[in-house]
Amino acid sequence: MAVNLLDMIMSAQGGNVAQQVGAQLGLNQQQSQNAIAALLPAISSALKQNTASPQGLAGLLGALQGGNHDQYLEKPEMLGRPESVTDGNAILGHLFGSKDVSRAVAGRASEQTGIGSDVLKKLLPLVATMAMGSLSKQTRQPTMQSALTGLAMQHLMGGNNKSGLGSILGAVTGANARQQRQTQETHQQGMGIIGKLLDADGDGSMMDDVLRMAMNRR
Repeated sequence: MAVNLLDMIMSAQGGNVAQQVGAQLGLNQQQSQNAIAALLPAISSALKQNTASPQGLAGLLGALQGGNHDQYLEKPEMLGRPESVTDGNAILGHLFGSKDVSRAVAGRASEQTGIGSDVLKKLLPLVATMAMGSLSKQTRQPTMQSALTGLAMQHLMGGNNKSGLGSILGAVTGANARQQRQTQETHQQGMGIIGKLLDADGDGSMMDDVLRMAMNRR
């Protein structure tokens, strides 16, 4: 079975990461696992939406490369620090764009698990940091490194920015069509890895609907 975000979070440090983050909020091991499994599909869905374009994927990869998200899986004690919550809320702000979306996600997860929505709202930013930590580990894979290099080169050449060097060269050489194909191919290469991770997050179809409705109200 392919490794996905949920697998990586649940297995991190022999399951201690999931257990420790839940214990901070008074949850036992089973409640912690249920809560994470209920919240993660919304984060996955938002990541899918944000990486649907080459620019969105490049932005995510840049955040993964520039941040130190791995620490949240490698050092569970980090999840008990205030800065981890701050980091997680920043991630949620980028993905969801509104606290109303976070409340809707926590409310739906509460219905699924029987755990109070107030507890789940506190857990949500920590799940976001763990999700980014899982993805960060994947960017170390050789195939993803190749995609990173390709995306970096495209941005260096100006990408889709009309004022960039890439557009100037394209106008002179007629290379725009080729550049667009290369951009799409690189995007597909990156999504070949990221997409599998995000698609295999459990049954998130109903959470997708909740997320979509909440985000449309922004």
